[in-house]
Amino acid sequence: MPELIKPRPKFLNLFAIRLPLAGYASIFHRVSGIGLFLMLPLLIWLLDKSLSTAEAYAQFKAFFDCILVKLVLVGLLWAFLHHFCMGVRILLLDIHVGIDKVSAHNSSIAVMAVSLTLTAVLGAKLLGIY
Repeated sequence: MPELIKPRPKFLNLFAIRLPLAGYASIFHRVSGIGLFLMLPLLIWLLDKSLSTAEAYAQFKAFFDCILVKLVLVGLLWAFLHHFCMGVRILLLDIHVGIDKVSAHNSSIAVMAVSLTLTAVLGAKLLGIY
């Protein structure tokens, strides 16, 4: 029996470890939460500019016309949508829905697909494609 036990690695090579899709979804959940938190002052400033006076709204429109700002907002849109979808998945896991391996893999695929699809659709609207 002891010969079946693999020896533990002496160091962890993070690039050699193969995570399951649920692991990547969990890492993206944390990254999206950090990104949303760090960009909160920008979002509050944009909301203030868009709602206060007509002059401030003109400043908002001028700032928002920059393609770089729109790309940052598309990134924030993905962060929000992924964080939301993954949060729903985690809540379902907390009540023991989909905790077996196949269901967990399928739900992580669903999180990625839904968040990326919604980001593409809403990002195209944000960028003025339609």
